[in-house]
Amino acid sequence: MRIGELAAATGASPRALRHYEQAGLIASERAANGYRAYDAGTAVRVRNIRRLLAAGLTLDDVQVFLPCLDGDVTAAPASARGIRVARDRLAVLDARIAAQTAIRDRLATALRDAGDGTP
Repeated sequence: MRIGELAAATGASPRALRHYEQAGLIASERAANGYRAYDAGTAVRVRNIRRLLAAGLTLDDVQVFLPCLDGDVTAAPASARGIRVARDRLAVLDARIAAQTAIRDRLATALRDAGDGTP
C-alpha cells in the first residue's frame, strides 16, 4: 500500500507517516519508482500509534510499546516499563492541568476584582 492509501486508511497525514517512519515506529520498502510501499499490517500499527498519541503519550513514549503495536493495544499485557511511562506521562499532564487551573483562577479573580462581574 502506498503512503496516500495508508493515510486514507488510518486518518494520519502522509507527513505524520513519514515522521513515524523516521522515528522508527513504522517501516516501508521502496518500490522501483521510489515510492514508499507499506504492508497491510502497518495500518493497525499506525492506528495504535495514533491512539497512544491521543492518550497523551509522545512519540518517544510510544517506542516503549513497539512490541504490542501490531495488535489490540488495549488487550495486550502492560510491561513494567510501559506502566512507568504511562504514569510519568500522567504526572506531566496532571501538573500541566494544575498550572492551567491556577492561571485560570488568577484571571477570574482579577476580572472579579476589576468589577467585571464575571464569577
